[in-house]
Amino acid sequence: MTATRFSAPPAAGQGTSPAAPPAAGGFRSLILDIGLPVGSYYLLRAAGCDVVTALALSSVPPAAQSILALVRGRAVSGLAVLVLLVNVVSIAVSFSTGDPRMMLAKEGAVSSAIGIAILISVLLGRPLMTAGMRPFIVRGDAARDAAFGRLADSAPRFRSLERRFSVVWGIACLSECACQVAFAFTLPVATVVWLNTVLLLTSIGAGIVGGSFFSVPMEKMVVAEAAKLKEGQ
Repeated sequence: MTATRFSAPPAAGQGTSPAAPPAAGGFRSLILDIGLPVGSYYLLRAAGCDVVTALALSSVPPAAQSILALVRGRAVSGLAVLVLLVNVVSIAVSFSTGDPRMMLAKEGAVSSAIGIAILISVLLGRPLMTAGMRPFIVRGDAARDAAFGRLADSAPRFRSLERRFSVVWGIACLSECACQVAFAFTLPVATVVWLNTVLLLTSIGAGIVGGSFFSVPMEKMVVAEAAKLKEGQ
């Protein structure tokens, strides 16, 4: 999996990097890095947990994964650390205010931090959302996985599409945050509680639809490159 580990990018002219991990590994990492902590947070909130408790409990998966990676001497997942840091900061802020509107607005911190991190990763040339998109493109096929890695190393157009895909998701996250903050201070608290879930689903939908303008051409390039690799064997 590319673009989700804290490691130095390959040097220019270094050549093709080793094959990326299988798609199954990408799905597993994506679920552990984002799906489990964010999903558990919203499930705990829906079950009636207060913000601090929900944030604290949802911080356990990324914290455990990061510690386990360090113990095993492996690279630490950037997304796992990001979610963990956002939760820690949110918990600290939660103790400093009892204003329900401020608490609701603060929930947008997760989206804003992830959105900013995604955009920064694009500027650094290591787009974070590649981790989420790659498994859906390679679909568990070894040839596709190898083709994806080869294109990511050597095809300027592919890298450009990769960056644009992440930009779409970064903007979607920031837009969700902006709406959450605006609604938290303008709408009734009871309305904002359920509306935040609608905003989350809307931002995900926007990311999927907007990102498809770039992921679909990438998939076509991967399929074509995989066919070339098979022919060359």
